[in-house]
Amino acid sequence: MPHTETPGTEAAPHPRLRWWTELPLIVLVYACYSAGRLIVRGDVSDAVDHGLAILDIEKALHLNAEHPLNRLFTREPWIGVPADFWYASLHYVVTPAILIWLFRSRAVRYRAARTWLMTSTFIGLIGFTLLPTCPPRLLDAGHGFVDTMAQYSSYGWWGGEASAPRGLGGMTNQYAAMPSLHVGWALWCGVMLWRHGGTRTAKVAGVVYPLVTTIVVMGTANHYFLDAVAGAAVMGAGLLLTPFVRRTAERARTRLTARFAPAAAGSAGASASAPDSARDGAGSAIVSGGCQTSAGERFPRQREQRFGPGGEPDPAPSGAEDGTPAPAR
Repeated sequence: MPHTETPGTEAAPHPRLRWWTELPLIVLVYACYSAGRLIVRGDVSDAVDHGLAILDIEKALHLNAEHPLNRLFTREPWIGVPADFWYASLHYVVTPAILIWLFRSRAVRYRAARTWLMTSTFIGLIGFTLLPTCPPRLLDAGHGFVDTMAQYSSYGWWGGEASAPRGLGGMTNQYAAMPSLHVGWALWCGVMLWRHGGTRTAKVAGVVYPLVTTIVVMGTANHYFLDAVAGAAVMGAGLLLTPFVRRTAERARTRLTARFAPAAAGSAGASASAPDSARDGAGSAIVSGGCQTSAGERFPRQREQRFGPGGEPDPAPSGAEDGTPAPAR
């Protein structure tokens, strides 16, 4: 039996996606994220203490993979240089590319994916605020880390300060290491490729990209292993919150539509009825409350009577009293 919905219970259709509305939204969210990172830089001494605490926890748990990876990247330029390019560029390229791909393929997939990414990004910003963390590369040299971005800076556009272009190191927060959104965004990209890629190559890329990114952020001494774990946890929290965020946004959109749509409809209705009202006020032939006719129109078999000046109509036509029909003229 075909399913029929009860009238009035149908889900409200989503507005059609337009790139000129989505692009400013994404740019605005990223601008807020970047500005937030700069505002919440925190105290350097606190950031160093947090970084050393994370390193101590990893050593106690035998999770310290950063040191061997960093030594490998420092010793082998053929690994270190591509890794620095990977760290400095791919999250700026791959993430927007997958957003555009989802936007062009199917709107339902895109809405959910975009909301998940933005929600997780804002959760990461909360992490930067509450726990400013010094990355391994900025610790004292006695801790055994080398900043590969600085070592190989002559190979790329970046300087010795994070992955920012030369001269713009002051425009980034170098103590926003916890959580690693490099890993978080790479995990989001991997899930999108695995779920919606449709080919074996896409699925392989969906697994390789986040794994290699995790190795790169540790080998370049930009993040601890626990930063990468926190980045994955942030994406998990964002995924769980995405349905709530979408419902909240939908309710807000419905309320705004209900608030402003009647006013717009009333204005449009008044404009449409204005010509009719003008005609009624100009003296159109409304002969009774329930009968309207145009000027000069006569009812069927209506007789014309002509009266001279000062003439009065005959109150009773001849023959009307005795039932004799009036003679035809």
